[in-house]
Formats: sequence, C-alpha cells, structure tokens
Amino acid sequence: MTRAFCFGVGVIFKKTEGADPGERALWGDLMSLGFSFPLCIVLGFFLGRWIGGWFGHPAPGQWVGLAWGIAAAFWELYKVNRRMARRDEVELKRLGEGKGPDGRG
Repeated sequence: MTRAFCFGVGVIFKKTEGADPGERALWGDLMSLGFSFPLCIVLGFFLGRWIGGWFGHPAPGQWVGLAWGIAAAFWELYKVNRRMARRDEVELKRLGEGKGPDGRG
C-alpha cells in the first residue's frame, strides 16, 4: 500500500496489478485543482494590492488582482474539465467497442 500525504491528511492509494494510470492522473488533476483554485484567488488579490500600492492605489489594485485571480482559477478549472472530458470520450469509445477496463476484449 502506498500513502500520499497532503497537509497532514492521509490519502490511501491501493497498489493493484493493472492499476489504471489515467485514473491516478485524474485524481492528481482534481487534487491540484483543489489547491490551485483558492491559491489563484488569494495570490491575485494580494499581488494586485501590492502592485496597486506601487502606483499609489492599493484598493483598486486589489480588485483588479482579485478579478485576474478568479479568471485564472476558472481557466484552470476549464483546462481540468477539458482533460476529464477527453478521458471520458476515450473511455466511452473503448466501452462501446466491448473492451473492459484493462483494454482487453
């Protein structure tokens, strides 16, 4: 059994023969999304405030930075969604051909 720890929370992945690496990649995408979504928003807010302070207007800068952070977070969500949709299309095509989860007939 392999253990992965993220901020003190144990996530257990069972090693099995023929484990689907695509499924592990999917879980990695989802976990990274859970980390990057709030990070983009918080960094956008504080970087916007910092850069706005250079120009003497930290309050408008924080709102512009927040908007950029939210846009970056949703762009990341879109990219993960697109990867998941491609994976689902391949999976449905394979199942439609009568192949099992391991790719064999």
